[in-house]
Amino acid sequence: MVRKLRISDGKVADSDDANSQIHVYVGPDETEKRYLVDVLKVDEHTLNSSLDPDELARLEFEPEHLALIFKRPKNYSSEDNYLFKVASTGLFLFKDRLVIVMAEEAPLFEGRQFVKIQSLQDLILRLIYRSIFHYEEHLKVINMISSQLEQEINTAMENKHLLNLFTLEKSLVYYLNAINSNGRVIDRLKTNAAKIGFSPESLEFLDDIIIENSQCFEQASIYSQVLSSLMDARVSVVSNNLNVLMKTLTLVMIAIMVPTLVVSIFSMNVSLPLPHDHPAPFWLITALALGSTVLVGLIWRYKKL
Repeated sequence: MVRKLRISDGKVADSDDANSQIHVYVGPDETEKRYLVDVLKVDEHTLNSSLDPDELARLEFEPEHLALIFKRPKNYSSEDNYLFKVASTGLFLFKDRLVIVMAEEAPLFEGRQFVKIQSLQDLILRLIYRSIFHYEEHLKVINMISSQLEQEINTAMENKHLLNLFTLEKSLVYYLNAINSNGRVIDRLKTNAAKIGFSPESLEFLDDIIIENSQCFEQASIYSQVLSSLMDARVSVVSNNLNVLMKTLTLVMIAIMVPTLVVSIFSMNVSLPLPHDHPAPFWLITALALGSTVLVGLIWRYKKL
C-alpha cells in the first residue's frame, strides 16, 4: 500500500499528486518492491532490511539517494503480554522526494513535533525525534507496570507475575539495543550534515535529538539495571511466600489431627476409663478434644511459629 503526502504550510498533508514529496510504503508487495529497486534504484538488501524488525539501524550513501534505517517502538497491545517490541523503518531521501518503507501500519506524523517543517531533511529529523519520544512514553508505561507487578509479587505464591517481570526485562534489552543503534545513526547524521544538506536550524535540532536520545538510553539502562538487580530478591519473595503458606497449612493440619487423635482413642472398642454411670462421657471427650486444640494454639503462639 502506498500513501502519498506533501509538506504544506509546515505540516504533512495527504496528496493525490503522483509527484508528491513523500511516499509511504506499508508492507509493500512484490510489484512495489520491484518499482523501488528497479526504478528508484533502492538497494534490495537495504529495502529488505527496512522490513526486518531484527535489523540494526544504519546510514548509507547511495549514488542517487540517502538510505537510513532507524528503530522505532511498535504500538503495544494487550495481546503482547507485557512484551514491548521494536520495528525497523526505512527512509530513502532523494533530491525531490522522501520514500518511507514500513512493515506494518503505524502513526508517523502525529504529535506536536510535526509543525513548521521546512524540508525533507527536517522531516527525517522529526521522525527520529518522534521515535525517541515514543520510547520515552513506553519506558514510563514499563516503569508503571513493573511497580504494579512488584506489589502483586509481595503476596503472590505463583510465578505468573514473576514471568511478566522477566518479559519486561527482555523488552528493555530490546529497547536498549534499538536506542543505542539509533544513537550511532544520529551521530553519523551530524558528521555528514553538510553532505545531507541540513540547515542551521536543523543542526540545532539535531543537537537536541542527540541529547534526548542519550537521556532516553540512560533512562532505559537504569530501568533495566533495577529490574535485573532485584529479580533474585523477587524470586526469593515468591519462594518465601510459598514456604509461609506451607508452614501455616502444616500447623493447621496439626491442630486438626490432635483433637482427632483424642476422639479416636476414646472411640476404640475398649472400656472407657470412666464409671459406667457417668452422666456425660460425650461432653467430657469433646472438652478434651477442644482443650487439645487450644493447647496447640497456645504452643503455636508462644513459640511464634
